Amino acid sequence: MHILLVEDEPKVADFIRKGLKEKAYSVELVSDGTLGEERALREVFDLVILDVILPGKSGLEVCKTVRREKPDLPIIMLTALGTTQDKVTGFESGADDYLVKPFHFDELLARIKALSRRRTVAAPGTIRKVADLEIDIYQKKAWRAGKEILLTAKEFALLDLLVQNKDSVLSRSSIAEAVWGIDFNRRTNLIDVYINYLREKIDKGFGKPLIHTVIGMGYVLKEKP
Repeated sequence: MHILLVEDEPKVADFIRKGLKEKAYSVELVSDGTLGEERALREVFDLVILDVILPGKSGLEVCKTVRREKPDLPIIMLTALGTTQDKVTGFESGADDYLVKPFHFDELLARIKALSRRRTVAAPGTIRKVADLEIDIYQKKAWRAGKEILLTAKEFALLDLLVQNKDSVLSRSSIAEAVWGIDFNRRTNLIDVYINYLREKIDKGFGKPLIHTVIGMGYVLKEKP
């Protein structure tokens, strides 16, 4: 894999770069957000590791731009901020995964491998449907009753997972692993936060709800209550 590392802390950057090179990854290091964005957009990378607090332009701004221009490029964000809201902000910016400093290198490596396994490119015209809900896997767009629903990258990934597993109850831990690629922490309400985001966009104002809670088990997307 060819990886772009955007990190301005020399010790952290050196730690990550040396570790990845020992595992035979190709790593390009940039210490400025503006330059990192330019490199990510101009060159071909398999994955971006992006710090949040950077000179030039913040990692959140860079992530939004790269996600808009290259929707299939995996992005792992690094930060010292680890509250649920901080994670939501990172994911809302388009990050695929979120790693809180300090971290063990093996954890970063596991996240990279998980993202590389999950990365797939859908063919144009790939549409999935449930009732009056349609999602275009290639364009990453969704419609309900013919009305386009604007979704963030994580919201779309969560909706796609629910649609692919329609009528099947998914536990919070299975959702976390499939969408975020992380071990589920029972103390966080991140999954519930995103389910609520989806309900506001997919169900509210459309009459029949599609997303249902199964108490003690998880969530399911289905036509019938």
